[in-house]
Amino acid sequence: MALKILFTATATCTGGRNGHSETDDHSVAVDLSIPKAMGGPGKPNTATPEHLFATGYAACFGSAVDYIAHQTKKDASGAAVTCAVSIGTRDEGGFGLAVKMTVALPNLSQAEAEVLVAEAHKICPYSNATRGNITVDLAAQGR
Repeated sequence: MALKILFTATATCTGGRNGHSETDDHSVAVDLSIPKAMGGPGKPNTATPEHLFATGYAACFGSAVDYIAHQTKKDASGAAVTCAVSIGTRDEGGFGLAVKMTVALPNLSQAEAEVLVAEAHKICPYSNATRGNITVDLAAQGR
């Protein structure tokens, strides 16, 4: 699959899940800590890779919703995208992720919201990257 690169973000992490991650342009800098629920120190005011993934996926999916709304002349103003990223052990060994994406579209009917969210899932780069690799449950909430 050919990809015409439009932008590249670069980050470096030292110390893994109990370290520090920062982008090369310094726009994002975050201290990391394994949560106590996973056997780590759970240091206050720290994040996990799952926090970062959830934040990025929510933002990206929100832009996909806006794009589809614009294309179909639907009113997606006031949309709120909540992305919950879970990590756990896999039956096959190792670890895996699961995503629950909830999109509130207060200016659309329930049926319109469901169609818009399904279409956004088809074009969102994060959705395309995860499709077939992790479970992504979608929930649309219209008026």
